[in-house]
Amino acid sequence: MERDAVTSPEYSPRDDERENVLRPRLLSEFLGQESVKANLSVFIEAARAREEALDHVFLMGPPGLGKTTLAGILARELGVDFKVTSAPALEKPKDLAGILTTLAPRSVFFIDEIHRLKPAIEEMLYMAMEDGELDFIIGQGPAARTLRIPLPPFTLVGATTRAGMVGSPLVSRFGINVRLGFYAKADVVAILRRSAGILDSSIDDDAASLLADAGRGTPRVANRLLRRMRDYAQVAGSPRITASVVADGLSRLEVDRYGLERHDRDVLAAIIEKFGGGPVGADTLAVSTSESVETLEDYLEPFLIQSGFIMRTPRGRVATPLAYEHLGYRKRNEDDGLPF
Repeated sequence: MERDAVTSPEYSPRDDERENVLRPRLLSEFLGQESVKANLSVFIEAARAREEALDHVFLMGPPGLGKTTLAGILARELGVDFKVTSAPALEKPKDLAGILTTLAPRSVFFIDEIHRLKPAIEEMLYMAMEDGELDFIIGQGPAARTLRIPLPPFTLVGATTRAGMVGSPLVSRFGINVRLGFYAKADVVAILRRSAGILDSSIDDDAASLLADAGRGTPRVANRLLRRMRDYAQVAGSPRITASVVADGLSRLEVDRYGLERHDRDVLAAIIEKFGGGPVGADTLAVSTSESVETLEDYLEPFLIQSGFIMRTPRGRVATPLAYEHLGYRKRNEDDGLPF
């Protein structure tokens, strides 16, 4: 099932131009993830001083946390070319070869969803990353021979929401591993203030706090909500985005104070109502909520787990007391025989 939700952290091409306006362009503009920025600034400065390509970078974390933005920042901070693609777009080895052989020296080459690379393309990347060469087989049978093509030094930046699906041989070839986590509320508030300024809007302190609570610790979600609140404020004739505008807007969008949307609440309700609070497997839960397993595991579960609404156990997903309380259910009592 394709999700089209305001709190979905998934990238949408329809948001491309609007999101690009809000994207930080330099590390100094990138708010939050302080330890990540501190380390990257050292690696960038060292690579620039040596006039070398930055080591290959592996970016991990849930969607919407800034992986694509960081890749672009690396290229700008290094002052080099930036090439972008996604793993599904690389259908044949020649697609990858066509990009690698046209890279300028020390370029940053970004591959999104790198866990979806086909095996043949992944194997080609091994030698390109490690030896700076490409292997091509020319001819067939006894007359076949291998042709090696040297590549200019480059930096591969691979991003994934599912690090466990990336083969260990590929992961081992990245010299810099970066794991992005959900943002603290204070960082989301700062991001909202920066974005509001870029959008030429004013937002009150309590309004920013409410939006940060509903932003799921994810800049993409918070910025998307901010744009919707700007719409509500404009139509209501309010010169500022106020707490009352935000409260009314979130209610209209069916987003609660924790940032949960109807999809999220449906998942929690299914675990409690249909499976007695769990445990329940991902496949069964996905079918019962009309979601795909990928949507459940990549876009819904990370925040629900991080926020303490569900737990993952060896036997499946289990609803926590917070989920019961938030949805207004009474946790089952073993002695009363009641279902909830």
